[in-house]
Amino acid sequence: MSPRFPCAGLRALHAPTRRDFLFGLGASIGSVALTSLLARDLRAAAPGADGRPLAARAPHHRARARNCIFLMMEGGPSHIDTFDPKPRLSRLHLQEFTREGKMKSAMESGKRYYVQSPFTFRRAGQSGAEIATNWEHLARVVDDLCFYRGCQVDSVNHPTAMYQMNTGNRFGGDPALGSWVTYGLGSVNQDLPGFIVLPEVSYPQGGAPNWGNGFLPAHFQGTPLRPSGSPILDLAPPAGVTREQQQANLDLLGRLNAAHQAGRAAHEELAARTSAYELAFRMQLQVPGILDLGQEDARTRASYGIGQGATDAFGRKCLLARRLVERGVRFVQLYAGTWDSHDYIERAHGNLVRAVDQPIAALIADLKQRGLLDETLVVWCGEFGRSPDNGVRGGTAYGRDHNPKAMTVWLAGGGVNAGHTIGATDEIGAEAVDCVHHVRDLHVTLLHLLGLDDNRLTYFHGGRFKQLSQFGGTVIKELLA
Repeated sequence: MSPRFPCAGLRALHAPTRRDFLFGLGASIGSVALTSLLARDLRAAAPGADGRPLAARAPHHRARARNCIFLMMEGGPSHIDTFDPKPRLSRLHLQEFTREGKMKSAMESGKRYYVQSPFTFRRAGQSGAEIATNWEHLARVVDDLCFYRGCQVDSVNHPTAMYQMNTGNRFGGDPALGSWVTYGLGSVNQDLPGFIVLPEVSYPQGGAPNWGNGFLPAHFQGTPLRPSGSPILDLAPPAGVTREQQQANLDLLGRLNAAHQAGRAAHEELAARTSAYELAFRMQLQVPGILDLGQEDARTRASYGIGQGATDAFGRKCLLARRLVERGVRFVQLYAGTWDSHDYIERAHGNLVRAVDQPIAALIADLKQRGLLDETLVVWCGEFGRSPDNGVRGGTAYGRDHNPKAMTVWLAGGGVNAGHTIGATDEIGAEAVDCVHHVRDLHVTLLHLLGLDDNRLTYFHGGRFKQLSQFGGTVIKELLA
């Protein structure tokens, strides 16, 4: 059965009822007509010929990248204090915030004041990209990056903005970007999940639905690896149980599950659960070796900041991400947080930049040195940007509030317009004013770089064909090489 048309091919497994008759009628004449009309445009994303749900599939068009590493800075990093300097704020610092003659702010509450950045900026690389000087390591690879300052989202709240950035739907429940990518392309390594997530100890706001499969089959959900202890619970077999015994148990369970599913062909969750058991067994052989960063030489580990207090945790994630895409995992998402600096932004953002700067720069350089950057799309972003104004909380405890109308995203790797800064915000960083696009267009662009057409990457659910962009979007051509 095709997951696009869950009605198609339904067989009578019991005495037919009136509901069966109506259900089958919709699956016959109506679906035949619909299929004939849409066959040229709709992607048949059914499992491969051998029945593997994550079997690798051909893209819609020539892909510029084969894999994606998505660096999510949860909490909303400030574009004004990282990659989008605003000198005018220095002249306005602590003056009462006014705009267009009215008090206007992303999070209005009491008196507001303009806040200058506590960081200095410089132009780095041959491209002259403007970055804060505390990005010491990223400055060395800045010519491999494409900075985009025109992205906007809809929500001012963390959970809904996180959902929108990750799934396209700010109310949650829809498939994550990584789920759509693995649904469309499958995965090269059948012994590992196609979509792996490396979260913090505390999950991001909105929780696991940020990498959920939504209405797609369960095969396509993200698999989180725990940041401490065993990365996956029960990864090793119980004491006294051999691999042969475990395989025999799985074979028996598989036969029982197959018999159970034979009378319930429309329930994809049953097939997904069976596949999950089998994948878990294969992962017991694969994952321990991949997670053993000791297999990397000391110089490589040191370049990622592993073994150093501030950079160790995120450095391990970045090195693991490289090892995962190297072994055919299609989509890896890394979380670093929290960037929600409502006050003491110099200290808070300073510490956060210190924790991720060296690991991210090492990841870019390592991918490039291994010939992997051309086929790996790297994305850096948060769920929104931050405001040019804030309330004064006393002393020098300056920070910024949430801002969905201005943010910086940067891309690196296959097919991006490296060495360029695209788009712009206004003179105080309050709103994007040049090359402005909603996040749905960013999603469509990421899919495009991976060889997928958002208008063809659809799934029939709730009576209509659904897609990542919700109702269509535009490729941001300025971001493409």
